[in-house]
Amino acid sequence: MLQRSRAVLRLLREHRALSPVGRGAVSSPATPTRAVAGGAHPFGPPPPPLTRRLQVTRRCQSLSDVNNERSSTPPPGQRLSSEGAQGSWKSQVFTDAEQIDDDIDKKSPAEQRQAFDMLEDSIFYMFSRDGKTIQIGKFLAALRETGLRKNDRRLREMTENLYKVYEERSGAPDVHSPESQVLDLPTFRRLVTSNIHLISRAMRQRFVIPDFTNFCRDIEAIYWHCKSSAGGKVASYIPQLARYDPNFWGVSVCTVDGQRYCIGDVTVPFTVQSISKPLTYGLVLDELGEDMVHQYVGQEPSGRMFNELVLDHNKKPHNPMINAGAIIVCSLLQTLAHKEMNLAERFDHVKQYFSRLAGDEYVGFNNAVFLSEREAADRNYALGFYMRENKCFPTKSNLREVMDFYFQCCAMETTCDAMSVMAATLANGGICPTSEEKVMSTDSVRDVLSLMHSCGMYDYSGQFAFNVGLPAKSGVSGGMMLVVPNVMGICLWSPPLDMYGNSVRGIQFCSELVNMFNFHRYDNLKYSTDKKDPRRHKHETKGINIVNLLFSAASGDVSAMRRHKLSGMNMSERDYDGRTALHVAAAEGHLECVEFLLRHCRVSPSIQDRWGNTPLEDAERFQHARVAELIRSFQQGADGETVGQPEPGEGAGAEDGQVGDGATVGGSK
Repeated sequence: MLQRSRAVLRLLREHRALSPVGRGAVSSPATPTRAVAGGAHPFGPPPPPLTRRLQVTRRCQSLSDVNNERSSTPPPGQRLSSEGAQGSWKSQVFTDAEQIDDDIDKKSPAEQRQAFDMLEDSIFYMFSRDGKTIQIGKFLAALRETGLRKNDRRLREMTENLYKVYEERSGAPDVHSPESQVLDLPTFRRLVTSNIHLISRAMRQRFVIPDFTNFCRDIEAIYWHCKSSAGGKVASYIPQLARYDPNFWGVSVCTVDGQRYCIGDVTVPFTVQSISKPLTYGLVLDELGEDMVHQYVGQEPSGRMFNELVLDHNKKPHNPMINAGAIIVCSLLQTLAHKEMNLAERFDHVKQYFSRLAGDEYVGFNNAVFLSEREAADRNYALGFYMRENKCFPTKSNLREVMDFYFQCCAMETTCDAMSVMAATLANGGICPTSEEKVMSTDSVRDVLSLMHSCGMYDYSGQFAFNVGLPAKSGVSGGMMLVVPNVMGICLWSPPLDMYGNSVRGIQFCSELVNMFNFHRYDNLKYSTDKKDPRRHKHETKGINIVNLLFSAASGDVSAMRRHKLSGMNMSERDYDGRTALHVAAAEGHLECVEFLLRHCRVSPSIQDRWGNTPLEDAERFQHARVAELIRSFQQGADGETVGQPEPGEGAGAEDGQVGDGATVGGSK
């Protein structure tokens, strides 16, 4: 820490010496810049003191936020002259909101209300052009870009207030729709005050997927690539399933923060079939407990067909994800849980449970599929009689009623959109993201996801766990529920199935998803550079790396610089002032660092910062004669060598340049 503090002080002294307006000068966009030799500075006013920028950088914000920190919040009523002016103080909104998040629990109710009022004002002025009114449509559009839907239940109060205001102002000539209204500050406060905490998180990109727009663009690209797949056959053993159009293809995403995106046939109802198995398993875990449930059903992959007549060495089904295990789970729900319920009440109980998992979105029942399944259930009845022979069922179980209950669970009907919320509830530890209701206990979610990971994809489960590395469950109707723990849930639906009974397009989508993003359970989040991490803010990794590189140069730590180079970093990267590590090392007089950057990293000594200074000029200004001589020798070319700008891509993994034998530094051979 002491070494880093000294480096900060040295950088501060260097910044003051390099600043063209001189020490202590202050200028603002409203006042002319101070004259220097040769006239006014061509780049306008200087940046704020370096210490403030370093504080912002150490908070690991993006480079765009660092630039935004250079201006302050305008007072209420001040006119914002341009879009740039609005964006320039956006960081102040972020700072205010972060402070509220950190301290809100410690404040009194009156102090909390005052803090939220300040945040409401900040958001208002961020979208206001004249400081007096706001176009509410522009605000709502920005809110939807973050992934929040217009009908999000958590924004219900805001929507209701918006329509109340619209009804009150319906006679005004400039009011054509609720979203076309122009509102003043008191009315805007009235709209957002009930939902300001969620709105502030959305505006500050504090959701799990900060850049949701670009993430959706990537999901859409994968969707269209998979749509062209023509393999597989629609399940035909149930007549109603065989009627599905093989061209149906839908993808729906719901994050743990309730960000939503869908594309394709996401509103077409389909029966859940085997996707009901992890859901009923979670329900029985909550109601009976893990110990009781696993007296009747195991946790091991069977290694056999999902409907095979086989039990484990304890004479019980291998796991709840195969037909035998799911039938036992239904018998436990019917016999041991809520014994006071009759058949109709128990069916309603499970249906309502599915609906709560989906945030009260569409969950229905397809009676035609139920009847068809019951007619074509010889194998499942054989499993039931086989397990009854081996005394697998709890006492007083009625096999016929258990089988009907199992078929009813499989015939539950939903949409791609609703099932993505179910998956997100599992990803969120049992709390529904859209209703914020605790539906399933955390321990039950853990057990459900563990078995989905090892047993959820029929006989393809092992390969899926190896290639995709995420919990998933598929059904013969073509549906697939994919869970990215602590991030999101995804539902994929396409009726054509492969030889294992899984959706062909669904499997392809999952493979391409983990190839693009580091969602695989065992992807290294720190060192994986060839995959995107949508959980990080834009430029976050790049900004941190640049700061670390410049600190290494300022402290003369050649070992750290070697690590940066070996990790594939471009050693010619610049900070927001256009300064490279070579500028900093030269200004500090670190001869070994300068030589390493020139000789081995091919950093060009002719790069200029925002003030037009080169590393040589920095070395001369701070009277580091040996460093200046070294840089000058590389510029002039030692032993006939030449120095030029690095070619595109050099410095980020190119081989170390060698001086002598006709090699060049910063150029090509």
